[in-house]
Amino acid sequence: MDSSDTITEEVCREDDVGDGQLLEVMVAGYPVLLVRNRREFRALGSKCPHYGAPLSKGVLRGERLRCPWHGACFNIRTGDIEEYPALDCIPCFKVTVEDGKVFITAKKKDLESSLRVKDTSRRCLLNKNTMLLLGGGVAALVCAETLRQEGFTGRIIMATKEKHVPYDKSKLSKEMNLKAEDIYMRKPEFLEARGIEFWTEKEAVSVDLQKQKVHFMDGSSQKYHQLLIATGSHSGFLKIPGADLQNICTLQTPEESSKILELATGKNLVVVGASFIGMEVAAFLSDKAGSISVVEREEFPFQHALGPQVGGVAMKVTEAVLANGEKLPADVVVLGIGSTPNSAFLKGTSIARDDKGAILVNLHMQTNIPKVFAVGDVVTFPVALLDGDRSSIHHQQVAEAHGRCAALNMLGRGEELHTVPYFWTTLLGKSIRYAGPACLLSSPSPCPHHPGSEVVWVQTTVPGLLSRLSPPGCGKGYTDTVVKGSLEQQKFLIFYIRDGHVTAAASLNCDPMVSLIAEVLYLGKQISKEEAEACDIGNIPLLAQS
Repeated sequence: MDSSDTITEEVCREDDVGDGQLLEVMVAGYPVLLVRNRREFRALGSKCPHYGAPLSKGVLRGERLRCPWHGACFNIRTGDIEEYPALDCIPCFKVTVEDGKVFITAKKKDLESSLRVKDTSRRCLLNKNTMLLLGGGVAALVCAETLRQEGFTGRIIMATKEKHVPYDKSKLSKEMNLKAEDIYMRKPEFLEARGIEFWTEKEAVSVDLQKQKVHFMDGSSQKYHQLLIATGSHSGFLKIPGADLQNICTLQTPEESSKILELATGKNLVVVGASFIGMEVAAFLSDKAGSISVVEREEFPFQHALGPQVGGVAMKVTEAVLANGEKLPADVVVLGIGSTPNSAFLKGTSIARDDKGAILVNLHMQTNIPKVFAVGDVVTFPVALLDGDRSSIHHQQVAEAHGRCAALNMLGRGEELHTVPYFWTTLLGKSIRYAGPACLLSSPSPCPHHPGSEVVWVQTTVPGLLSRLSPPGCGKGYTDTVVKGSLEQQKFLIFYIRDGHVTAAASLNCDPMVSLIAEVLYLGKQISKEEAEACDIGNIPLLAQS
C-alpha cells in the first residue's frame, strides 16, 4: 500500500490523559477516541456504529466500553462488539508514545469509517449441514451472522413472511416518513456475500419434528439439521364492536407505517394504548395530524413498564392531558395494545409453550426438543436479574443477545445468556433510556390536569376495550423508587428498588447514567438503596469513576 494512505499524527501529550479517561482527538481531520486504561493507550473509532453516539461520553469498565445512548459495548483492545444493539465493531488504530508525546497511526480509509464489519467464514458446498432460521428480524440476523463469524461453513437459510431484509423496527414509530430501504440493517448483497440465503414471503405453517422438516404456506418444505424459531409476535387486536371498521391500523411493517402517516395527516387520529409504539406514533404525528387523542385504561403512559413517575413525565413531554367521558372523532385509529407470539404454526407439536403461546427456552435458548432453538419476541426465558423467573422482553437489544447465544449453542459452545435488558423511547426529540428488567405496576400517584394541549389523553374504563394491553413487564417488579434530579424539569435519574437493592434504572437528560448502571448490573454488582440515595447526578463524571 502507498505510504500516503497511512497517517501518523501527534494528538496530545502523555500527561493530558488520566488513567480511565476517554478523550476525543483529531487525526487528519477525523475524530478518534483515545483511551488510557491501566496506563496503556488505545485508539478506536469515536462513534457508536448503531446511531453515531459519541463514545467519548460512554462508560469504561476494565477493557469494556459502553455506549452512552443505547448500551452497545466494545472491547477497547480489539474494537469487537460485546453487547448490542450495534451490529458492527469499531476500528482500532496504532498508538505510540515518544518523549511524552502520543502519536496515532491509521489508514485513511479506516479513519473515514466509524465501523468495522467482523470477518466471516465462507460457505463450503462440502458441508451439508443446514441451519434453518424461521424469521427475518434482528434475532435471526444476529444468529446467522454469528454462525458465519464463528466458522460455520454449512448452509444457512433465513425464511420470513415479510417482503424485506431485516430492518430497524424501532424506527417504524419514531421516524414514520422513512422508506423501507432507509432502515435496512443489512442490504441483500451483504447477506449474499456471506452465503446467507434469505427467503422472503415464506411463511412457516407447520413443523415435522420427527423428519426435521418445515412446511411453508406456498406448499414447499425444507429439511434442517438444526432449527431456530425467531418468528416474533403480532400486534393485539380489539375485541369490541366496530373493531373491523376501515382505517383501524396496527404498526408492524414499513408499509403500515407509511399508510398511517398518509391517512393521519390533517385528520383526527386516535391512538388506542399508551405503549411505547402508541406514544411514539402520537409524538411523531403531533404536528401532522389534525388532532390526536390517546386512549389508555391506566392513569399514565408506560405505567406497566416504567411506572407512574416516568409515565407522568411522558405525558408532559407530549403535552398530554386527562379528559374523561369524551366521544372522540376518529378518521384513523392506531392500535398499540400489546402483542401475541407468532407460534400458532407449532400447534400439534411437542414444543413447550406457555398459556400465551410463548415458547419456553432455557438460558442456552434451547427448547425442550433437541436441535430446536427459539429467540426474540416469541419466547419466554429465565431472567437472571429476576432470580431466574421467566419473562418475555420485546426489545431489539435482547433479541440480538438471544440470536448470538443461540448461534453459539447451535455450534455446541455451551454459552449461557448474560445480558442486561436495555431500551429507549423517543418523544418529540427527548429520549428516555432504561436498563434492567421492565417494571411491574406500583401504586400510581395522581396526575394534575393540563388544559389546552394538542394531544388529548383519555383514560378509559370501558370493559374489554384494553383488556389485551400487555406491556413488556418482567414479573416481580419493584417495591420502591429513588428519584434524583427533577421530574418536573425533565432531567432525572430514577432507580427502581427491590429488596433494598437497585434492579433497574431510567433517565432523561442524564447520559451516560443508565449505561453506567447497566454495566454495574452486568458485572453482577449490587447498588444499595442507600447508595442510590447518595448518588449525585450533578457530578456524573465523578460518579462514573466510583
